Amino acid sequence: MRKLVLMILTGIALPVFVSAQTQTDPQTATTTTTQAQPKPKANTIEELRLKLNEDGSHYLKWTFSNQVWIRYNQSNPGTTVLGEGANETFDIGLRRTRIQFYGQLTDHVFFYTQFGQNNFNFLSGQNASNSGNRKFQVFFHDALGEYKIWKDNDWLKLGGGLTIANGLSRFSQPSVSTIMTLDVPVFAQATVDQTDEFSRKLSIYARGQVGKFDYRVVLSDPFPVTSNGQAAPAISPNATFAQTGHHKQYQGFFMWNFFDKESNVTPYMTGTYLGKKKVFNLEAGFITQKNAMWTSTDGGVTTNYQDMKLWSAALFYDAPLNADKGTALSAYAGYYNLDYGTNYLRYNGSMNPANGLATGSQYIAGSTGNAFPMFGTGQVLYAQVGYLLKKDLLGEGNGTLMPYASLMSANYDRLEDQMNVWDVGVNWFIKGHNSKITLDYQNRPAFINQGGDYIKDGTKGQVLLQYQIYF
Repeated sequence: MRKLVLMILTGIALPVFVSAQTQTDPQTATTTTTQAQPKPKANTIEELRLKLNEDGSHYLKWTFSNQVWIRYNQSNPGTTVLGEGANETFDIGLRRTRIQFYGQLTDHVFFYTQFGQNNFNFLSGQNASNSGNRKFQVFFHDALGEYKIWKDNDWLKLGGGLTIANGLSRFSQPSVSTIMTLDVPVFAQATVDQTDEFSRKLSIYARGQVGKFDYRVVLSDPFPVTSNGQAAPAISPNATFAQTGHHKQYQGFFMWNFFDKESNVTPYMTGTYLGKKKVFNLEAGFITQKNAMWTSTDGGVTTNYQDMKLWSAALFYDAPLNADKGTALSAYAGYYNLDYGTNYLRYNGSMNPANGLATGSQYIAGSTGNAFPMFGTGQVLYAQVGYLLKKDLLGEGNGTLMPYASLMSANYDRLEDQMNVWDVGVNWFIKGHNSKITLDYQNRPAFINQGGDYIKDGTKGQVLLQYQIYF
């Protein structure tokens, strides 16, 4: 309870601190509480961008983003932290820290790179693959080159490298600095850290926009699951990623823009435009791979290979409601049909604050900390909605609020019960996505093993405060 109180007090103090910082006079470096006379308008830099030609159509651009998480979590049954039982946890971490460097070098040539780390908290470095060294995880997320066939339109771009260009859905390739909810629905990054590198794959692709039609088709060369830094599960009657054989992965994502066209500069897809665009899209996508999964009923003596077949369809709406007031609505509703093979199920917890599980047949492998059955064979309905309140709601220069809610409702074959994970929260956009604070409450189900059946055993919650800087 003391940790929850500390979490709430931190949630109150941090916005006050940031608000005070936004009122600091840059000339005197002292906090100004009143404004006796207007100050001269300072020169502003909108972005770190270097023009390579006179009109700026050829350029180099840098961005930086950082997401700090402060979290109180009710632990799943049997959770341990560094060998001690933990009914609850409180942790501070970096969910994402990223540097992007990209540019349009000629009318036809574009490149994109991203470097950074994810999920860095007090447990970083504890798994065996890092040999107890917390100085790890910094890696290239993306490194691609792209050629635009016609310089005057975006009909066809051909690219390749390490890239997040994906099929399945917009949340399989999200622009994480512009998402509306606290975090992306990670289940849509279907093979994350199994046969990819944090949702990125070595791929060649074609993408573009023809009128209102936006498309991308991708051929990927997936990584072996045995190189993901974790002990591979033993083959069993329940499907897991196959540890022998290698087959290419085929993906596609298609979208019809009924109103404004979405940005096509990078493969990443915006979470919310905060009323700057009027977007209404019909979207569909797929991922398929031959013999990606395997099962065995006799301990591996006889092996059965199964294809992975995933597809989704969705509607996305993000548009202003009242231009004068600056209000806007953002909403998404999607259906996901996920076939990873017989009874596939995988637990996952974002930046998990725990690293162990007590001994006991009732505890499910991988269910420690804040994890829940995020990926599985079955069907998922995912929806989110948010309402952007009027601009300068909190006073000039202090930004506005955007309350939101989301629901992931999964009917996985392996689970006895429907699994619902819901979030409610509010964004404080101090300066749009460049400086924002998010307070989120998540409720998730906990499961125990009863004779091989995964039975729901109540629910657990977490309260999370995030501060994001993006420039």
